This record gives sequence, structure tokens and C-alpha cells, in this order.
Amino acid sequence: MTLPGTAPEAHAWDRSIRLWDLYFALAWVATVAFVLGAAQQSWTARLVAVGLLVPLVPLYVGVGRALIQEDPPKQGRALRYLAVAMALFLPAAILVDETRLVAFALIPQCFMTLRMRWPLVAASFINLAPVVGWALVRRPSGQQVFSNFLFSGMMLVFSIVIGGWIIRIIEQSVERAELIAELDNSRHEVSRLSAAHGALAERERMAREIHDTLAQGFTSLLMLIQAVEAELDHDLPQARRHLALMDETARQNLAEARALVAGTAPADLDGASLPDALSRLAARHGATLVVTGPVRPLPAGPEVVALRSCQEALANARKHAGSSVAVGIELTYADDTLTLSVRDDGRGFDADAPCAGYGLAGLRARAGEVGGSARIRSIPGDGTTVTVSLPISPVRSAR
Repeated sequence: MTLPGTAPEAHAWDRSIRLWDLYFALAWVATVAFVLGAAQQSWTARLVAVGLLVPLVPLYVGVGRALIQEDPPKQGRALRYLAVAMALFLPAAILVDETRLVAFALIPQCFMTLRMRWPLVAASFINLAPVVGWALVRRPSGQQVFSNFLFSGMMLVFSIVIGGWIIRIIEQSVERAELIAELDNSRHEVSRLSAAHGALAERERMAREIHDTLAQGFTSLLMLIQAVEAELDHDLPQARRHLALMDETARQNLAEARALVAGTAPADLDGASLPDALSRLAARHGATLVVTGPVRPLPAGPEVVALRSCQEALANARKHAGSSVAVGIELTYADDTLTLSVRDDGRGFDADAPCAGYGLAGLRARAGEVGGSARIRSIPGDGTTVTVSLPISPVRSAR
């Protein structure tokens, strides 16, 4: 199980195939050396045995080596490969006892290429069949048969133990490869979801910024245009004042747009304190501002949230409470809390009723992003109060 476009996870035996090559070569060379040195056997038997061992080398290089590296090995091909290897091994092992040493090279391959019960069957055949063939051909004494079968039985037990270890290593490597692939898939999925969440969060942030700045500015411009249209015929001085306010609002919107694109602080806070920014904002909306507590510079986060919350509350007061209502803004600096309260004496509304607008939900979300909270208290006929509380660094007393 691998990701598209990535290389499959290499197993331990894949990475160490050269060690297996070296192991096979050493086992084969040692067997040939022992066979040629078997003085109790005739040279004809020794040469025939070596002649049967020689094809094992190209057979391993051409077929066995590739089977070891397959995941999983093709069982039909593995059975044919081992059948040919045993057909070469068995007569040589019957002719010269020392040929049985090559079993150390063949038995691990049985466990590495076969599945289910076949490795045990193949290991039993490699260990016991040469002894059976030797006993039938040579007709040795009972003591020799017993000792050979005892040695072969011990070799079989050893083969089963080592083979079981090989199988466990293979299974663990396969599980590890699957877990790594799943981890890679999970990491890519987390990365994708994180990117999607980041894009969604950025869209929401931009939506709030546009709603709290440009959209409100355009709403003010529309209301001023309507006022100017009504005043052109009978109150030119008031129309000119509204035109001047339109000019100021348009410039403010342009500055907000540039700040939004550049990712800098809001235009009202550019080079000014939060009370100064709120004072200008209150003047544009005909509201009063009261500042209490020790005024001090704060991080940009709480100041931006306070300014945007005030803009939203004033826009809602103008839009829903009526243009003639009285609006009061109170900014309170406490030891570890900055509180902004905007109250109007307009029509009010049912604060528990579902709200389809974006402004109040955005106001709560913006306050929550800096660990604060926003409360809206409103009663039909009794005005509306928006209170935003934001955590700030506590004042450090001088020593």
C-alpha cells in the first residue's frame, strides 16, 4: 500500500538482498569444498554432486533472488523454483552426505517465498528426504540410520525455529510498511484539511473585515446620498455638509481597502491610539465617547477587535435602531481586561430570536479569536447594548 507517485516502502530483506547473496554464496562454496574433500566418496560421486550443485547458482540468481524481493512472492513460481532446486539437491545429497550443507542456503528461501503450510513441507523434505534416499541406496547399519535421522531431525527443528523467526520478521515488516503508508496518507490528509481550514479561516476573516469596513462605509455613503437628494432643493448648506461627510467616508473606505490589502492595522489606528480612533469614529456617527481607567498602549489584536466591534455596533444602531437615536460608547481599561460598551436608546429587538445577519455572529467570532467574549443585551422598545470584553496584559506596578 503506497501513495501515488511515491516509491513503495522497502522491506528489511529487500534492503539487505546483498547480504542474502553473500550468505547463499558462502553456503554454496562451503558445500562444494566439503563435497570435494569427502575422501570416503569416489571422485565420480563427488564430481556428479558438484555438477548438480552448479546449476543452483544461476537458478538462484535468475529466479530465487527476484522471488525473495517480491511482495508477496508468486506462489506458483516459488513452488516451481524450489522444486527444481530440490531436484538438483536430492540426488547430490544421496551421493555425497556433505551436500546436505547446502540446505542452509535453501531452507531460508522456503520460508521467505512460500506461505501457509508450504514452508514446513519444503523444510521437512530438504532435511529428511536425503536421509531416506541415502538409507535406501546405501543400506547402512541401523546405528548410522538412527544417527543420521537424529541429526536431520535436529536440523528440521532448527529450520522451523529459524523459519518461524523469518516469517515473523516478514509479517512485522509488512505491517510496518502498511502503517507507514497509512501514516503518510493520514499526514497528507491532515495537511490537506489544514490547508482547507486555513483557507476557510482566511475567507471568514476577510469577510468580517469587508463587512466591518468597506460594506459599512458603502452603507453610510448610500444613506448620505439619500439625505443629499432630499436636501438639494431646500437645504443646500446641510447638503454640502453631507457631501463633505461623503468625501470623508469615501477616503476612509479607500484607506481601509488599502490597509486590508496590505494586511496592516486599520486606517483609524494608523499612528493613533485606540481612544483617538474611537473618538473619530464616534464623531462620524454622532455618538458620545467616555474613556475610563488607565489608558495605555495595547497589542494590536485587542485594539483591532475593539475598533471593529465598535464599528459593527454603530452600524447596527444606525441601520436598525434609527438615525435619530442617541448612541453612547464607553471604553474601560481595567488591570487585565479591556471592555467596550456601545448603547443606543432605539427600538431594540429580541436578542434570543434567531439572527440571519452576519454582523453579530462575526462580532462574537472576532472577540473569541483573542480569548474574549461579546454580549448583546436588547429588549424591544428599550434599546440595545453591545458589550465586548477582551483579555489584556495586566499592569505591572513599578518597584
